[in-house]
Amino acid sequence: MDKNEKKYITLVLLHVAIGILIYLFRPFSKFYGFSILLYGLYYVIKSKNKNNEVLFVAAYIVGSEVFLRMTGGNLLYEFSKYGVMIFLALGMYYSGFSKNAIPFWIYLILLLPGVIVATETLNLESDLRTSLAFNISGPACLGIASIYTYNRKILFSQLNNLLLTLGLPIISTTVYLILFTPELKTILVGTGSNLATSGGFGPNQVATVLGIGMFIFFTRLILASKTKLLFIINLIILFNIVYRGLVTFSRGGILTGFVMMALFLLMLYKNISSYARSRLYILFVFMFFAFALTWIYTSSQTGGLIDKRYANQDAKGRVKESQFTGREEIFQSEIDAFMDSPVFGIGVAKGLEIRKEKTGEIVTSHNEISRTLAEHGTMGIIALLIVFITPIFLYLDNKQNIYIFCFLIFWLMTINHAAMRIAASAFVYSLSLLKVYMDEETPIHRE
Repeated sequence: MDKNEKKYITLVLLHVAIGILIYLFRPFSKFYGFSILLYGLYYVIKSKNKNNEVLFVAAYIVGSEVFLRMTGGNLLYEFSKYGVMIFLALGMYYSGFSKNAIPFWIYLILLLPGVIVATETLNLESDLRTSLAFNISGPACLGIASIYTYNRKILFSQLNNLLLTLGLPIISTTVYLILFTPELKTILVGTGSNLATSGGFGPNQVATVLGIGMFIFFTRLILASKTKLLFIINLIILFNIVYRGLVTFSRGGILTGFVMMALFLLMLYKNISSYARSRLYILFVFMFFAFALTWIYTSSQTGGLIDKRYANQDAKGRVKESQFTGREEIFQSEIDAFMDSPVFGIGVAKGLEIRKEKTGEIVTSHNEISRTLAEHGTMGIIALLIVFITPIFLYLDNKQNIYIFCFLIFWLMTINHAAMRIAASAFVYSLSLLKVYMDEETPIHRE
């Protein structure tokens, strides 16, 4: 067992221990969250960001966000988004940013009219600061992260280590979920998203972070399992994450994870030799049967409810009228709002306020695209186009970043079912803008 293998196993066991410790002694979660902030600051200031240390700190913050929310360890509910922005701004202070990142400066400027309109349209009953922060922190996080990562040079091995840094806290999350809900059959009564199997927290957010965890450890299974021991460890981690993701009964994040894996295999297939492709075929067949066995086991443990969930049926096998649990009504209301105010929109957070006035309930949007259209109008359309088109344009000169479309699809699919509630969609998207070099090449230092 070499040094790197020992280090990897130690990190995995450490995060298994963190999950167990926080389950047994929940107040430890606050200490854990505070330690991330303090050590992150020490790590970045000491290194002066010579090797993109802020990216690793930000990745760890993103990976731990849902776990800390679930266990009450965050200093503020939206702390992770603020933390990512603060650290990446600190990184820009030490290492600068590309002068070609103009599209994302424009993106941030395009968000301002919606904020200005909100100061005029929001009712006096609304807490202006809280309402704006809740709705604009995600897009702002994406803008800051993208300015930092735009064409920033990084080795492929460093990018894999960055993904691992994001994935390690997801191991802790998975362990906590296993301990929180050790037995399923007695608590599952329907096919809706389940708080009890999601650590008592929002299943949508939990499934989203488990989805990205699936992708991370799937890539490590293929690219970073040089020994049988590492392969077995990564396989165990992967299928525990898949299983816990499935039993949240929240489909969006898990389907996103599978789509990312499929895109990764496609990109990998295009970039390897014919000999390596033959080995990839064997691995693909093995993984297909392994995933099938995981599904069969999950179906058995849930009494067949998981099959009905993904077939859009209720517990009695009847097809549900809505495939999107009523979210299409919110989507339609936001499209109507866009038609009423097509240029600058109705203002940030105004859509939430309108739905509260109509229904008497706080109904948050799950779709960032329709929310952006409603609250930012045409400015929002331009902003979304910048975000979507830029990685595709950069790919023409960045084909060694085989993850680029995986990161883009994660952002696109996640904002359609979970808006930008967590920092993961913004941060993972920004990784699609990195300029990746294979390890044989030495990246040129930034001017």
